[in-house]
Amino acid sequence: MANIKSAEKRNRQSEKRRQRNSQVKSSIRTAEKKVRKQLESQSKENVPALFKEFVKKIDTAARKGIIHWKTAARKKSRLAKKVNAAS
Repeated sequence: MANIKSAEKRNRQSEKRRQRNSQVKSSIRTAEKKVRKQLESQSKENVPALFKEFVKKIDTAARKGIIHWKTAARKKSRLAKKVNAAS
């Protein structure tokens, strides 16, 4: 444990950020799973709306630096290929 006051504060800040980033990454994975699950199902009517939600979440995370922008672009591209092929 840190002895210096500024180091203690930095630890608190880091922990808050770690938890927030973890939640955002989890929500991105959940949104991606929803799109993939809908693509596998028989009815594909909700796919564009779900994909739009996924793109919004991943773009926000990339803009805030939670994930790298190239990672976001790669994930969007791969999922967009599958969405376009299904429609």
